[in-house]
Amino acid sequence: MTERTLILVKPDGVKRALSGEVLRRIEAKGYTLVAVELRKATPELLAEHYAEHVGKPFYDPLVAFMLTGPVLAVVAEGERVIEGFRSLAGATDPTVAAPGTIRGDLARAWDLPVIHNIVHGSDSPESAEREIGIWFPGL
Repeated sequence: MTERTLILVKPDGVKRALSGEVLRRIEAKGYTLVAVELRKATPELLAEHYAEHVGKPFYDPLVAFMLTGPVLAVVAEGERVIEGFRSLAGATDPTVAAPGTIRGDLARAWDLPVIHNIVHGSDSPESAEREIGIWFPGL
């Protein structure tokens, strides 16, 4: 089933010049880049994006981290792209992410209090639609 997903290269990935490597892996997997934009997130945009996490202990540090630098926002399309990108990204915790995955190969687990894990990917068709609408309202 062809679908779309939102992928974010977080500030740690952009700062470490890993955006191109992330895009290379997305395209090598056979997915199509529909939209790509380097932008500075705002507190308002992040509040909408992370709305389900408001009030959780990691919310404020996460938003603060996402405001530390530019974010590369990407919409990718392809067969089962949501599931496929999440597999390509690897486990959220880079320490246990498998070698060969984006997080397993590139992320740093020791940058606490927020784990710097390079990328975000939508976790369901519903969240992909919502998140794409937040980051790319014109699509």
